Amino acid sequence: MNQVMSKDGTAIAFDRSGKGPAVILVGGAFQYRAIDPPTAQLAALFAQHFTVFHYDRRGRGASLDTQPYAVEREIEDLEAVINAAGESAFVFGMSSGGVLALDAAGRGLAIKKTGVIRATIQLR
Repeated sequence: MNQVMSKDGTAIAFDRSGKGPAVILVGGAFQYRAIDPPTAQLAALFAQHFTVFHYDRRGRGASLDTQPYAVEREIEDLEAVINAAGESAFVFGMSSGGVLALDAAGRGLAIKKTGVIRATIQLR
């Protein structure tokens, strides 16, 4: 497990796997690495072609939390993971993580906006 510090000093935990362009997996409201086998399978599939950053959102799994909650803090957390990945990254968001990723892109984070990730995935 790796970690980065968000702008407010909150430790954000992540796993890194694979090799290639960076892709960050942003889980939904009730997801985190230890309890989410389908996303772990997705990470393994993406790791065949990408460097995958699978992180626990603030207050979930091994990531810490600093109150009060604000969407802006979660955007800063994602930015910290992007910075750990390099200058920019693809972002793959699930459920509310997709909304968070879109919000982050709208705020100008270094999210790659060109290219397509195509995968045929059968999760069990």
